[in-house]
Amino acid sequence: MSTSWDPSATGVLRLPSGRLVRGRALRRPLPQGLQPTFALYLLGRQPTSVAWEHRWLRWPDFRLPSDRAATADALREAWARAETERVEIACGGGRGRTGTALACLAVIDGVPNDQAVDYVRRHYAPSAVETPWQRRFVARFR
Repeated sequence: MSTSWDPSATGVLRLPSGRLVRGRALRRPLPQGLQPTFALYLLGRQPTSVAWEHRWLRWPDFRLPSDRAATADALREAWARAETERVEIACGGGRGRTGTALACLAVIDGVPNDQAVDYVRRHYAPSAVETPWQRRFVARFR
């Protein structure tokens, strides 16, 4: 069994450290192939049950997470687990909240805050991180 994502697969972000994290839109069907071993779901309400370990962060669409400290802890856990596990981060559309979370993972991985949004837009999706307050969240993320 493979312990990592296919780095050429759609939606898989390679961080500078080599860690791979899949970003995904929950409004779309689950991609074929490997399932995550751990996921963070960024939604305004609790997601439906899944077969793998996951955490839910209350994060309404186009907004910021309700609990920033819990979000920082969950993102650090996702980053650490991505070294050896298949980690997925997802929201409804897979761009704004997911892109913001991926940009924060890039910061944890060593990308300077002021370059993290551009990094995710180049390596994940050009439309990632949709709002000015999401960009500001990444700029201030620690």
